[in-house]
Amino acid sequence: MVAAFCVDINSATLLKRGVAFAKVEARDVWQQSDLFSESERIALEYAEAVTLHSGDIQEGLMERLKKHFAEDAIVELTALIEFQNLSSKFTSALGVPPPGFLPDSCA
Repeated sequence: MVAAFCVDINSATLLKRGVAFAKVEARDVWQQSDLFSESERIALEYAEAVTLHSGDIQEGLMERLKKHFAEDAIVELTALIEFQNLSSKFTSALGVPPPGFLPDSCA
């Protein structure tokens, strides 16, 4: 389960950095959305794989990831994914409510 706190603050950060509101809204349906580039799709697929199956990343996925990202970028991406996983578990366990940065229509 994704912590509402993390969705709120990270989505608001994306909007502040200029990501289109429609793209932020499409975060849960990224696989069906035309709003995401091929490299973004690979990064999102990798994020889901690390989150759900961290001990079993398929070789094919890693090869596709390497076509879009250098090794140091993959290390950085993996660290960010794991930080977000930790943050989500931490805020969920403590029942930390969303800070309210995100418009209600995007929550």
